Amino acid sequence: MLKEFKDFIMTGNVIDFAVAVIMAGALGAVINGFVSNIIMPIVGHYAGGTDFSAKKIVLDEAVMDAGGAILKPENAIMWGSWVNTIISLIIVGFVMFLLVKAYNKSKKPVVEEAAGPSELDILMEIRDSLKK
Repeated sequence: MLKEFKDFIMTGNVIDFAVAVIMAGALGAVINGFVSNIIMPIVGHYAGGTDFSAKKIVLDEAVMDAGGAILKPENAIMWGSWVNTIISLIIVGFVMFLLVKAYNKSKKPVVEEAAGPSELDILMEIRDSLKK
């Protein structure tokens, strides 16, 4: 059983999959950094200096004691974080589109050999030959 497991792990498909998962994680970190550190400040600038991650609708205010300790935390809908997530999704989708498009362009075109006559064509030829 150990030999079977070793054979399974050492197959090309499993190793390719492992590399793909690691690369996807690294690419995700790069894209998230790009969105957080470059795109969102630009979007915030053109939205009047707004930091979307801080935008929220407060349902219940936080309750604090006299010393400033929180007795009951604030209950809020964090819609700004959701907007950031949507923007991130759009950017990730666009980057993945560009990667797949570049990959497909780099692949060698598959040259198909010319197919012979179809069965219908052959049968029609036989019919025409028999008529003569």
